[in-house]
Amino acid sequence: MVSYGVDHIEAYASLLSGGRVALLTSITGRNSRYEATIDVLGHMCRLTALLGPEHGVRGDQAAGALTGDYTDPATLLPVFSLYSPAGKRLRPEILDAFDILVYDIQDVGLRFYTFLSTLCNMVEDCAAAGKRLVVLDRPNPLGGRTVEGGILRDEYRSFVGCRPVPVRYGLTAGEFARMVNEKEKLGCDLHVVPCAGWRGESFPGWGQPIWQMPSLGLPTFEGTALYAGTCLFEGTALSEGRGTAAPFRIIGGPGVDAEQLVREFTALNLPGAAATPVYFVPSASKHQGTACGGLMLHVTDFEVLRPVTLGVKLVDLFQRLYPEQSAFLPPVEPGRRPFISLLTGCGDFVPGWDIEAVLARWEEESDAFAREKAAYHLYERD
Repeated sequence: MVSYGVDHIEAYASLLSGGRVALLTSITGRNSRYEATIDVLGHMCRLTALLGPEHGVRGDQAAGALTGDYTDPATLLPVFSLYSPAGKRLRPEILDAFDILVYDIQDVGLRFYTFLSTLCNMVEDCAAAGKRLVVLDRPNPLGGRTVEGGILRDEYRSFVGCRPVPVRYGLTAGEFARMVNEKEKLGCDLHVVPCAGWRGESFPGWGQPIWQMPSLGLPTFEGTALYAGTCLFEGTALSEGRGTAAPFRIIGGPGVDAEQLVREFTALNLPGAAATPVYFVPSASKHQGTACGGLMLHVTDFEVLRPVTLGVKLVDLFQRLYPEQSAFLPPVEPGRRPFISLLTGCGDFVPGWDIEAVLARWEEESDAFAREKAAYHLYERD
């Protein structure tokens, strides 16, 4: 069975000695016995503060909700928000609260998941402040072998795209932090406590009995696998399934003929996935309270599934069948980039786009990154 970095923290206790420790974590910060990393560290070092990313330390904050600092009712420790109106970096008052920062969050291995941006900020900020950063590593649930998507262009950098990597980058959090630190010559005092038994397999091969959802929008591994591509629908007028029982598996909108849509999707013959018709009324987010038609996606073979390609092909299908319902959303504020461009990391997703040209370029870029990232691997891949 694959184990996590926190399962082996006692062997690395020296990294936490001699100073005040802050823990940056989320609801997934637990060992293989489901004990919270907060409690594990509370018994073995001088834990003085908690830091929360998007969704908060306890996973009780809604997606995109900015939160302030507060006191954790369970431990009475101060909780500093890294997803707050005051910013997403280590502010002076946060830096004053610790000497060593520990990071323990289950990521999903995708560029637009904001935990990655938070981690990269920590590498930069700890380097600048001369603080030690200890990453308690966890496997990448989408595996460490397959890479998908194009390289993010600098002009599209944002908190949902902080580094020039593909959407699905095939690294653990520890490997990614190492890559950023070494490639950018940041000089962070970075230490990775490795997980064990992982050889690049996806979550079903870990031997872990439960899926710990990293956020409320990803309650299952199947939805997380498809999220690699269907997250793109957050940049369109269509519902991506928020407010349903299957977010990022159910895609649709008002006026969509579910039966026709599924016939057209099935004709694409995309590997590793199938679809069934669905009619739904979202209880939250886009089209809340409105009857919608669409499809529900199912993973039939994760090993051959290419969810990023699936997401792009599905966006294109909706654009051809239902151009008004699937229109790309305008920027949140004048002068900013459309959200679809921030998610894809490029400016190609516009009316009249050449889907095959985009996918061909992305394949070349992801192949090149797959070769480059091997220099930062901490684990062998089968």
